[in-house]
Amino acid sequence: MKDLLEKYKKDLEMELQNILEYWQKNTIDATHGGFYGRIDNNNTIYKEAPKGAVLNSRILWSFSAAFNLARNPEYLQTAQRAFNYLRDHFIDKEFGGVYWTVDFEGNPLDTKKQIYALAFAVYGLSEFYISNKNEQAKELAIQLYNDILEHSYDTKNGGYIEALSRDWKETGDLRLSKKDANEKKSMNTHLHLLEAFANLYRIWTNEKLEERITELVFIFLNHIIDRETHHLVLFFDEKWNRKSEIVSYGHDIEAAWLLQEATEQIKNASLLEQVKNESVQLATATTDGLDKDGGLWYEFNIEKDDLVKEKHWWPQAEAMVGFFNAWQITNDENFLQRSLKSWEFIRNHICDKKNGEWFWGIKKDGSVMDEDKTGIWKCPYHNSRACIELIKRMVKY
Repeated sequence: MKDLLEKYKKDLEMELQNILEYWQKNTIDATHGGFYGRIDNNNTIYKEAPKGAVLNSRILWSFSAAFNLARNPEYLQTAQRAFNYLRDHFIDKEFGGVYWTVDFEGNPLDTKKQIYALAFAVYGLSEFYISNKNEQAKELAIQLYNDILEHSYDTKNGGYIEALSRDWKETGDLRLSKKDANEKKSMNTHLHLLEAFANLYRIWTNEKLEERITELVFIFLNHIIDRETHHLVLFFDEKWNRKSEIVSYGHDIEAAWLLQEATEQIKNASLLEQVKNESVQLATATTDGLDKDGGLWYEFNIEKDDLVKEKHWWPQAEAMVGFFNAWQITNDENFLQRSLKSWEFIRNHICDKKNGEWFWGIKKDGSVMDEDKTGIWKCPYHNSRACIELIKRMVKY
């Protein structure tokens, strides 16, 4: 077992270096600042593509977390670049919050206040503060957290409204992307608010923040996790009525460990035991979406009995961590083998051995999907985080 884990750890240390080197080599916009908004599968750079807040914040988190792990000063330099660009171009200095996108020159483009984007800014800023104790980063993270509570928090029903206009008014389009349901609340935003608030709590042990983290954990336990299937419900109205019949296997396995990680931060022992049990249930439910090659299918539409037979990069990364976490809780080696097989699948099918980074995914026939290598959604976050998280966990063995 020790030899097996040592090899796994070495593989991931090398892969983490490969991922970060790709981003440092290919994505830095030396002309207009920050990072290019889009690079396609063939490494063609679209220099005038819009730049997204989520992409920039995830770069900030990835390089800050990598520096916190490896202490490579080049990682901190890249994190500093991401911080500077977020501060100077994405923060709305008039109304607060962050813009969803800016143009390639850094001017506001889509100014809607998507709470998901604010969550990732808090997440990245908190990690950056840990790396170098930058007080401005901490102040911005707290400021954005307060913006979320002031404008998005539902004082009547609990939870957070998906999106608002630039000046925090109601908006008709709440969606993160065109494929999402236009509903008031989503699993996705709440999962990443939980992740962001937990990371902020590492640098700011505020009592009200602890209450908000605890409430989010209970929202997952009471509303978002289907009590019968232990899959996540994806969309809701403001009163937590279910508005979706789609299973997202990647989110199931991601929530399996993020929910536990957040609960560990607030040191609530009785709640943690409940969450650990649910983490195992979520991981077990995720196995419904595993293919025999170790890859995780994208999603399943319950009403249409339709399985989307694509294997995207990010569910595979989350499977590595989520199954490993379930093994650590239960000592059931089947979970460890699923984590290892996820990595084997990634190495064989998702890693771009020619041009670097990871492909978006593969289709049912094994062919590569023609999607962005970097972009609004394609970031160094899921894959670098999986490597970082597992490397840290394997140190103890």
